[in-house]
Amino acid sequence: MSTPHRSQHRSPRRLSLSGSALAALLTAVAVCAGDAAARVFPYGSRHRSINDLGNQFVPFHAHLWDLLHGRAEGGLLFNWQSGYGTSFLPDLGTYLTSPLSVLVGLFPRADIDLAVYVVTVLKTAVAAAAMAWLLRTQRRGPWWAAGLLGASYALCGWSVIEASYNPMWLDGLIAFPLLCLTGEWALRGRRLLLAPLVVAVCWTANFYTAYMATLGAALVLVVRVVLTREGLRTRAAVIARAAGTTLLGIVLAAPVLVPLFLSSGRAYPGWVKEFRPVSWADLFARLLPATYSFSSPAVFVGTGTLLLVAALPFHRAAAVRTRLWWAGLTVAVALSLQWAPTHLAWHLFATPNGSPYRQTFVLAGIAVIAAWTGLAAGLPRLPALAAGAGLLAAAVLWARGSTLGTDWGYALFAGGLALAGAAWWALRHRRLALPAAGLLAVVLLAQAAATTAYGHKGKLGGLDDYPSWGAAHTARAEALAGAEGWPAYRTDPSRPALSGNDPMLLGGEGGSYYSSHTPEVFTHTMVALGAGWTSRGRNVQSIDNPVTDALFAVGARLQPDGTVRRAEVPPLVTTRPPGAPVSYGDSPFANQELLLGARVYEDPLAPGVCRAGTEAYLWAPEYNATARLADGPAFRLNGSAPRNRAALQPMGASRGASSALVFDAAPPPRWTLSCLDRARLDTAVATLRATAATSLRVGSSQIRAELPAGATGTAVLSVPAIAGWTCNGRPAAAHLGLVALPLDGRTTTLSCSFRPPGLLPGAAAAALALIVLVGLAIGRRQRT
Repeated sequence: MSTPHRSQHRSPRRLSLSGSALAALLTAVAVCAGDAAARVFPYGSRHRSINDLGNQFVPFHAHLWDLLHGRAEGGLLFNWQSGYGTSFLPDLGTYLTSPLSVLVGLFPRADIDLAVYVVTVLKTAVAAAAMAWLLRTQRRGPWWAAGLLGASYALCGWSVIEASYNPMWLDGLIAFPLLCLTGEWALRGRRLLLAPLVVAVCWTANFYTAYMATLGAALVLVVRVVLTREGLRTRAAVIARAAGTTLLGIVLAAPVLVPLFLSSGRAYPGWVKEFRPVSWADLFARLLPATYSFSSPAVFVGTGTLLLVAALPFHRAAAVRTRLWWAGLTVAVALSLQWAPTHLAWHLFATPNGSPYRQTFVLAGIAVIAAWTGLAAGLPRLPALAAGAGLLAAAVLWARGSTLGTDWGYALFAGGLALAGAAWWALRHRRLALPAAGLLAVVLLAQAAATTAYGHKGKLGGLDDYPSWGAAHTARAEALAGAEGWPAYRTDPSRPALSGNDPMLLGGEGGSYYSSHTPEVFTHTMVALGAGWTSRGRNVQSIDNPVTDALFAVGARLQPDGTVRRAEVPPLVTTRPPGAPVSYGDSPFANQELLLGARVYEDPLAPGVCRAGTEAYLWAPEYNATARLADGPAFRLNGSAPRNRAALQPMGASRGASSALVFDAAPPPRWTLSCLDRARLDTAVATLRATAATSLRVGSSQIRAELPAGATGTAVLSVPAIAGWTCNGRPAAAHLGLVALPLDGRTTTLSCSFRPPGLLPGAAAAALALIVLVGLAIGRRQRT
């Protein structure tokens, strides 16, 4: 095949590097151009941080920045800042263990949104480069064509629309070509020691998408083995080598994976729904550029690539077996997206909470490999191109029954198909090769940029968005830093929040926390005390309440006006007198008093009217409107069940009958107004302080406290009783959802430490795998 450049004197490695560099460059240009066209951050005033990107991932990267710079409260195992203390290793393994994530540390802290954006673009470019390198490893072909196809893979609709705001999914986009590369090494009996390390990095970076990528790479290897090796023994040997290196690599990642899996099992249950495949019209519509849907597979990979895939069955330069196997694999994977049993297999046998087509990048990758396989055999002739164009035209006609197609999408597809077909045909003529290759690049860039921009329109129109770091963030962060007193007391960013993880984003040691690993015990405890939630219980909000502030040692709480409300509170470790075991009931007010050990609330004098001089608090978890005292301001309660639960709401000081409770909408079926007596609370806090720890020291995942002599009953650490805590050499007990240690009158020291469950078994398994790997290396060296 003729190429646009004279490359016959360049080494295959240099040509592969050139193809990878071209793929990365085209990808970065297309993504940035699409973002600029949509006028989203950092190119315009529109927010980029929609949904979980702003609510979870940017704050998590901000916490990583703090860890890298020694400014975080906690370490790799435990996070003292979120959820009043929670395990961090599972969050690290889920969101932050990509080798590229640490690059956020090179940016100023206030530029964390820009840092995450740059890492996102870089991950997409690396995926393109990895695919281009894989293609040239599988079969020799034009380096520039490998670059184009590598870019078309990284710019698939799934990447620029869905994974762009789930940066950890992009690690799966990188993992697929890398895992296919380890399959190539197994096929050729090469780099058997490097392959497990590559697998380990992929699974550590993001196990969820790495699992999907591993399934896809296994299918690719099966086809490669069938087409390039003869004999059952030879084929079995290749599969065995690949399976061994993959298993070894996964075990090497066990110190992260085992704690992560155990944490997932203890997390608050997410949204469970039954999988329902989309119509075939919708699926074919997603072949088009400039489409958007949260619940259908974004299989767009560029018209030039799609044309090669569609032309493959008719491409006579490729062997019949090659055409049948690669076309068959592409169709089979596409069908697997629509069948419930294979859907579950792709997603670790659990329908995901959200987008149900997260494996779409594997289909994009297999389509690109199929396109390259045909192209490496030779340029398709005009009849094959025409037949392929006919297949695509038929798919687009079918897609007319879908509402997902857009006029721009059809125009870009039709124009791109005509130009790509002309370009692939023109490449047969040496004088037209350079402009033809350039035309293919322009078509890809235009379609990918348009898809990126249109995806922003859909996301901004239908999903929550969160502001990039600005003056409001800086003001809150400075106020929190000025009030900091850890570990003597906690500082809470409070509500209303800028994100679900404000303690990590802004600072402090607050109660809010949002993660896939939000512990069930934490959610239940906070809800029992009156907390609100979003995301069906995984995004737990802090409670703006002086009683819970005393219970969790919150001595400084940020107010909506930017000021800080301070209070004298007990330390992190307090004691409770002996008594029978207790449990929470239905009332958050009674539950707070139960944990506090004193009565501090009183009932209203009349329905909806608190005694003058007390503070009114409303609990209406299902109410979704505003409420107020008749002589006070209105407060918004967000109780849209089951997704959202309204928090216990402070309504202000009561003046008696003139401060009657008013609902600005129909009253909810379940609500309670209770009246806080500050004098009683002050007495209760003084009692707790008098019997609390006399001194304490807090480490990254440990706490040591000196207790009053002769203390009996129970020592309570104001940290949720998640699995992994040990106190004084034995597993910690629990008292109403908090870490506890029974006291016998002789214990004068409380020494608690946290270790994520599964860390030691995972480390032991990884050590064993490492010993096996070293043994293989020694044996291989002796043989050679």
